[in-house]
Amino acid sequence: MSEATARLDEALQAFFTRRLAEPYPYLILDARYERIREAGVIAGQAVVVAIGVDWEGRRQVLGVELANRESRSSWREFVTRLKRRGLAGVEFVVSDDHPGLRAAIREMLPEAVWQRCYMHFLRNALDYVPRKVDDDCLMELRWFYDRCDLAEVERDLAHGSASGRPNTETGGLGGNNIEETLSFYRLPLPHHKHISRLTLLERLNQEIKRCTLVVASSPTRRAVCGWFGRWPWRSTRTGSRRPLPQHGSSVRA
Repeated sequence: MSEATARLDEALQAFFTRRLAEPYPYLILDARYERIREAGVIAGQAVVVAIGVDWEGRRQVLGVELANRESRSSWREFVTRLKRRGLAGVEFVVSDDHPGLRAAIREMLPEAVWQRCYMHFLRNALDYVPRKVDDDCLMELRWFYDRCDLAEVERDLAHGSASGRPNTETGGLGGNNIEETLSFYRLPLPHHKHISRLTLLERLNQEIKRCTLVVASSPTRRAVCGWFGRWPWRSTRTGSRRPLPQHGSSVRA
């Protein structure tokens, strides 16, 4: 068992330090918190994760690290290490609205377009409306993300502002902030469903949570990284069998 564990450690170390030789135009960043046992002490730590999507539409876990907390410095160091390993060609970044993560993206990936996960946005939007109109407001906001192009969304937003519908009264969420969630309309239509939110990463997080719920005690750093690391070898795509457009054309101006 100890020999098998040692071989696994070597394989994981090689995977998480491997050279990223090909460009990843789409980058998805997120974090979850786990209670980690280290040196006999159990404490909550942030597990920061990056998933990249290459030009063929294949997605891979690029890196997994543990940090004491989510902060600008921890995210900046994480992205810095990815770039040292060869991360390049990032044109579109998907994440939630965590201020430290946003600041790190602006600093480390200034050339990339940022997409705020619209599912997180919708959850936040409901905090600004009375509970009795939650369902109606949620349904109306979700309609914006089923359109074919940005022009349709802009017409809907303009009509909503003129009619005073609930979505325009969510503390500004129906105005400037909602634009942060519409960047994915610059992408090819087949990619909208999977790149407009953090579904790819949240699905992986659900699988990790299934593992952590059944262990007898808090996992170690090695166990958590190992659970994330076993996923990248699966052959998965962004939902469209067609490859991404050629370099430089995936994000429309």
